[in-house]
Amino acid sequence: MLRAGENVQPVDRESARQMLREEVVLVDHEDKEVGIAEKLEAHQRGVLHRAFSVMVWDGKGRLLLQRRHIGKYHSGGLWTNTCCGHPRPGETSLAAAARRLNEEMRVICPLTEIGTFTYRAELDAGLTEHEFVHVFRGRYDGVIAPDPAECDGYSWTSPDVIRKQIAAVPQCFSAWFKQYIEAGWPIAPPG
Repeated sequence: MLRAGENVQPVDRESARQMLREEVVLVDHEDKEVGIAEKLEAHQRGVLHRAFSVMVWDGKGRLLLQRRHIGKYHSGGLWTNTCCGHPRPGETSLAAAARRLNEEMRVICPLTEIGTFTYRAELDAGLTEHEFVHVFRGRYDGVIAPDPAECDGYSWTSPDVIRKQIAAVPQCFSAWFKQYIEAGWPIAPPG
């Protein structure tokens, strides 16, 4: 069963403002850059932008899930894949994925891009995710010490259990993670 962490910290207002002022790269359906926008504006307008998702597996074939901090500007308190975010202008998706994996989960491991996934989802607070996502996976068997300002909990969970939990309580999972699972991809540990 998934459990939230004990150490829940609110995100201070200045940190939240800084996160929302970050810029994202707007792209077309072939991932060619077409502009730059503030992250909040991109989600308010529902414009297609570049993103990444990271799936970290352990040696037992379990996926590392995180419960998003309740104070996140959207999807707070929901369970999702190990890490996700947006590359900054001029930053590669791989570099951004490695940076955020370390910032959010305090995990450093080699990452391999396994493909891309485009989706659109209506979120809470009147926001829309419309993302061209570069999906990465890695393997890690070390200590997990997530940043409590980013993550309210984590769980190493098998693919079968993830599918059963999403079927039973879909409202507890992020829109993008549910779409990954519904598509049957990419929910397999590295070979």
